[in-house]
Amino acid sequence: MSRTDPIADFITVLRNGVRAGRTEVTFPHSRMNESIARLLGREGFIERVEVTNQPGKRRFRRKWLRVHLRYFDELRRDSPLSHIGRVSKPGLRVYRGHKELPPVRGGSGVRIVSTSQGVITDIEARRRGIGGEVLVEVW
Repeated sequence: MSRTDPIADFITVLRNGVRAGRTEVTFPHSRMNESIARLLGREGFIERVEVTNQPGKRRFRRKWLRVHLRYFDELRRDSPLSHIGRVSKPGLRVYRGHKELPPVRGGSGVRIVSTSQGVITDIEARRRGIGGEVLVEVW
C-alpha cells in the first residue's frame, strides 16, 4: 500500500471490500479518513464506523478504523456504495466554489469536500455557501 495518498488507499480498501463481499474492513486511523467514513455513514453508504486500539506495548499501539459495510441483500451482492472515486489527487488538486458544485448523479450521490469549516458534503457546502477541495465522489 503506497503512503503517498492515504485517502486514495482508504477508498481502494472500501471499494475492494465491497467487491469481495466483506462485512467489514480495517484501515490505519487518520482524522481525515475518519471524517470521510463518518460522512459516508451519515449519508447511508456504510453501516457504521468504529475506532479501535491495537493491543500491544504502549510504544507500538496504534489506532485502527473499522468500517462496517452496508448491503441491500443478505447475499452481499448489492451495495449502496456502487461507485467511489478520488477527485482531487496529490498531482492535480481540484478546488471548487459552492456555485461550481452541481448535484452528483441527479442528487443520488455526494461529493465530499474539505473546507475551512471541516470535511462536509457538497450539499452542506452549497447550503453554507463555501467551497473547497473536492476529495471524493460517491454514488
